[in-house]
Amino acid sequence: MHIGPHQLSNNLILAPMAGVTDRPFRQLCRQLGAGLAVSEMVSANSALWGNPKTIRRLDFAGESGPISVQILGSDPGCMAEAARVNLGHGAQIIDINMGCPAKKVCRVDAGSALLRDERLVGRILHAVVRAVDVPVTLKIRTGWSPEERNGVRIAQIAEAEGIQAVAVHGRTRACGFSGNAEYHTIRAIKQAVAIPVIANGDIDGPEKAARVLGQTGADAIMIGRAAQGRPWIFREILYYLETGESLPRPGPEWVCGLLCTHLKNLYAFYGTAQGLRVARKHIAWYSKGYPDGAEFRKRINKTEQAGEQLTQVREFFHRLEQREELAA
Repeated sequence: MHIGPHQLSNNLILAPMAGVTDRPFRQLCRQLGAGLAVSEMVSANSALWGNPKTIRRLDFAGESGPISVQILGSDPGCMAEAARVNLGHGAQIIDINMGCPAKKVCRVDAGSALLRDERLVGRILHAVVRAVDVPVTLKIRTGWSPEERNGVRIAQIAEAEGIQAVAVHGRTRACGFSGNAEYHTIRAIKQAVAIPVIANGDIDGPEKAARVLGQTGADAIMIGRAAQGRPWIFREILYYLETGESLPRPGPEWVCGLLCTHLKNLYAFYGTAQGLRVARKHIAWYSKGYPDGAEFRKRINKTEQAGEQLTQVREFFHRLEQREELAA
């Protein structure tokens, strides 16, 4: 899988997710098998570039390349400038967000709202591609609504403007995250363009990943929500695609060690106080589906000390390990 001059180690990509794909999470997913990890979206609004949140999103220190940064906006000139600013911070790939379905994003005609205006799409892509000397990629949905499903035309515009890969979430903006992803549209997009196409949506395990690659003919797959609390999903998919066999589910002690490392990296990245708060959602995702998880999450959400948070995590997963040993 190539994006411009960059050869990825494999065709598994971590999707950009606001509030999730920060540097600690991207690094973790890369260590566990992702061939590329796209950053949280960075607004093209220059008034926001100096705030602490944006400054953190532009921090790629120690991160393995290629570094892909997603930008969000609706003005071609502002998007071009945002691309140049991110390039100056170390971006090696610029990704353009035309897929976010959030109301606050669509209200300002950004994200997936752009799919309603194909001429503006072309102007934005033209401006960004010509503003930087690194590959530019695009993330879209299949259209604004089932009645306005224009993903094929958008992908063709993208290819004509020099976009070097397009990731497609297999739903329209109106569908949000409900219903099933429409892989037939992703297949139609793949057949309509020569640039790499990345399939996204509802890929939650190795067997599904293999099936989606087969159904769509896509060059790569992008994993989003399924990696939350399960960053080792990339390793599982890689193993299955290579061998046709499934890796055993990791044991509680292994998960605990991984989670504790993740938490310590969050404390270091955000500072202990904010890192502790950011960690809560990750702990909730890691502990989902385990016995007594709900009660554990209630306790974790009341914990105000990083040391106590780590202690509670270790105790919870140690009890799970003991339970599994007794049942064996």
